[in-house]
Amino acid sequence: MFENLSDKFDRAFKVLKGHGQITEINVAETLKEVRRALLEADVNFKTAKEFSNNVKEKALGQNVLNSISPGQLLIKITHAELVNLMGEEKEDINIQGNPGVILMSGLQGSGKTTFSGKLGYYLKNKKGKKPLLVACDVYRPAAIDQLHVVGESIGVEVYSDKDNKDPVSIAQNAISYAKQNGFNVVIVDTAGRLAVDEKMMQEIENIKNKIRPSETLFVVDSMTGQDAVNTAKAFNERVDFDGVVLTKLDGDTRGGAAISIKSVVNKPIKFIGTGEKMDAIDLFYPDRMADRILGMGDVVSLVERAQEQFDEEEAKKLHKKIKKNQFDFNDFRDQILQVKKMGSVKDIVGMIPGMKKAVKDQEVDENAFVPIMAIIDSMTPKERSNPQLINHSRRNRLAAGSGTTLQEVNKLMKQFEQTKKMMKLMSNKKNMMNMMRQFKQMGGKMP
Repeated sequence: MFENLSDKFDRAFKVLKGHGQITEINVAETLKEVRRALLEADVNFKTAKEFSNNVKEKALGQNVLNSISPGQLLIKITHAELVNLMGEEKEDINIQGNPGVILMSGLQGSGKTTFSGKLGYYLKNKKGKKPLLVACDVYRPAAIDQLHVVGESIGVEVYSDKDNKDPVSIAQNAISYAKQNGFNVVIVDTAGRLAVDEKMMQEIENIKNKIRPSETLFVVDSMTGQDAVNTAKAFNERVDFDGVVLTKLDGDTRGGAAISIKSVVNKPIKFIGTGEKMDAIDLFYPDRMADRILGMGDVVSLVERAQEQFDEEEAKKLHKKIKKNQFDFNDFRDQILQVKKMGSVKDIVGMIPGMKKAVKDQEVDENAFVPIMAIIDSMTPKERSNPQLINHSRRNRLAAGSGTTLQEVNKLMKQFEQTKKMMKLMSNKKNMMNMMRQFKQMGGKMP
C-alpha cells in the first residue's frame, strides 16, 4: 500500500542529502516535492498546502543536532505531522448498551457487506462478543444472500426477513431478536446509497433515529481517493457518523483518502480492510501508517500478527526440540503454515524496516510456498522426522512425487539446514546478545 507516495517522499528527502544545515531555500525545494507528492496521491489541495506549511514552519525553527542530518530531521517532523493529520491516536469501536448496535453506511460497492462480516469476525474472535449480523438491504436480494454466506463462513448468525421491505422495522425486529437470544452486538448492514439520492439518505437517517446505534461507521473504498473524502463529507453532514472504515487499502498505492479524510470530516479512521479474507481487518494506527508511508516499516504490527498465530505451549515444545537439535520437517512445515496465516508475503516483508525498497521492483511470488509444501507432503512420516535419511535416491523420489525438480528438492534441503542452524543460534541467549551487540555496532542498520 501507498507505494507511489512512499517513493515520492523518498525522492523529496534526497534533495536535502549532503546539506549540512536546514535553510529556507533547501526546505522550500524539498517541501515543493512533498506537496507535489501529496497532490499526486490525491490528497485534498488545502490539506496538502497546510501540511507543507506546518512542516516548513517547524523545520525552520529547529537547530540540527550533530547526530542528525537535515534530511533525518525533516523526515522526523514530516512523520509527526502525518500522524497528527491522520488522527494521532488509534480509536477502537465504541460498543454501549445490551445489545450494542453498530450501523454501517456507505456507497454502493464500497465493501460494506464484506466489512460487516469482517467486523463480526473481529468482535467474535478478538473481543469475545456474540454478534448478530442484520441484512437491511431490501433493494438487492443478492445482498441478503451474500451476508448469509459471509455469516456462515465466520460462524456468525444473520437475521433477515425477505418478506419485509421496511429496513427500519427489520433493524428494530433484529434488535428485539438479539435481546431475546443473548446477542450482545448487532451489526446492521444497510443498502449502498448515493449522497445525491435524497430518498435513500432520508432512509438511513430514519434507521439511525429509530435504532439509536452506539456507533455509526462510514465505509469507503480507499482507492477512490479524493472522491472518497468528498463522499465522506456529504454523508457526515446528513448521518453524523462516528468513524470511517477504509476498505481495499492493500490495493491503494496512492494513500490520498487515508491522509486527508480525518482533516476534512474531523472523524477518526477506525478500521482498515487489508485483503479479501475475513481476518484481513486492522485497527487504524496513525503512527504505524506514517511509518509505512515514509518507508520505515511497521514492526509493531508485524509482531502483533505473529503473536496472533503464536501458541505458547507449541513454542515451548519447539524450543526444547531446537536445543536438542531435533528440529525436523514437521516443525518446518508448521512454521510455514504460521507465516502463511500472517498475510501476503510482500505485505509482511514491507513491514520490516529497510526491506520495502529491497522488494519494490521485485516480483514476490505469493505461491512460493506451494512447491515447498508439496515436497514436504511427499515425504514419509519417517523422513519428516529424520531428515538425515533423505539421500540422493529419496530426493529423486520426492521430486517425482511432488511434481518438482531435483534442484528444487536440493534447494529446500539447504534452506532447511540453514533454518535449523539459525534457530539453534537464536535459542542461545548468549549468541543472541552477541548478535544484538554486532547490530548496534553497525549503527542499527539493515544489512
